Amino acid sequence: MTSANNTALELNRSGILIVLALGTFILGLSEFSMMPMLPLISETFASTPSQSGYAISAYAIGVVVGAPILMLTTANMKKRHALMIFLSLMFVANGLSAMATSLEQLIAFRFLSGLPHGAYFGAAILLAADIAPQNKRASYMSKVFMGLTIATIVGVPIVTLVGQNLSWRYCLAGASALALVAFICVYVVVPSIANNQPSNLLNEFSVLKNKLVWSILGIVIIGFGGVFCLYTYIADTILVVTKTPAYTISIAMVMFGIGCTLGNYVLGKAADRSALKTTGLALICSIVFAFAYVNASYNINLLYVVIFFIGCSVGLATLIQSLLMDVSPNGHAMIGALVQCAFNTANAIGPWLGGIAIANGAMPNETGYVAAALFMGGFMMWVVSYLQMNNKQTPLEPCNA
Repeated sequence: MTSANNTALELNRSGILIVLALGTFILGLSEFSMMPMLPLISETFASTPSQSGYAISAYAIGVVVGAPILMLTTANMKKRHALMIFLSLMFVANGLSAMATSLEQLIAFRFLSGLPHGAYFGAAILLAADIAPQNKRASYMSKVFMGLTIATIVGVPIVTLVGQNLSWRYCLAGASALALVAFICVYVVVPSIANNQPSNLLNEFSVLKNKLVWSILGIVIIGFGGVFCLYTYIADTILVVTKTPAYTISIAMVMFGIGCTLGNYVLGKAADRSALKTTGLALICSIVFAFAYVNASYNINLLYVVIFFIGCSVGLATLIQSLLMDVSPNGHAMIGALVQCAFNTANAIGPWLGGIAIANGAMPNETGYVAAALFMGGFMMWVVSYLQMNNKQTPLEPCNA
């Protein structure tokens, strides 16, 4: 193949990755922007913060329900067509959420908004793996995930300002409009590629019998709970322990988002060589920084640094997906669904355990100890996975989907 052809192919791949990342940007915007907008929603519907919080829970439940159903029903569909279906759902559900006339309606529409979340992620990452050159699968997958991390840096702060100065409805309407733009981009840019490995329900459900799959998912369910435990209580830590002005919360969130983006890129590159070893090292570093979080909270500049490195651990998402695809050559649609379910389970476990600690007298910064324990639990699951791989002599070389 000529140099010109190689360049054209690489540009085409880059265009596809950008379009796929636009979809994950929308998902990040839709999911994370609701947290700072809860007071505005409570004011609109005269509800308590806990009642308004059901809108966030409904989205998470939607992810868990929708991921396996939509991934399995579209497993044999061309990824381009499946992505367009998921983006259509995102367009409609976010639009309906923006027009909700009661909290009950908003909760129902947020559930609908969550349905395509995991399915889109799964399909987009599998497509990225399909088009990746040899030994670049993990880094290609990380580029798709980067859309979500960029949303935490740019999207969430912007929609928060829009919500505070105009209305939270504009934020959800904006997410709906972006979904329509992404739909058009997928139609124009993403090629209609036939699936390399046709799937059937028997193959997909056979993944559930693989003990390695469950131990690797355990890394997410337990270990990633540490990230959400810290992220949930950053604002409380800054206001109660660090005692700096409220605007420093926004700076901390930006530092977390920058860490997410950089960590996702660096860990994705490292995973191209060895996803297994990179995962173990990242978990050890996360344990160290979770402990450091406790004492760093008394100095805002040190806290920014620690929060940045905690954000870097979000890059583990791509590594886990890559590991699962290595150990299970079949059932990738089910794997994509399971990964999203695992992350949303971690999203429930981390804040819950951190909240229990605070309810029992712990200071908000001491959620660092809880997070460290969760990261340790994730590392133990990594050890179990590592031993299983060695005992079964499982091939650890990346295999392109």
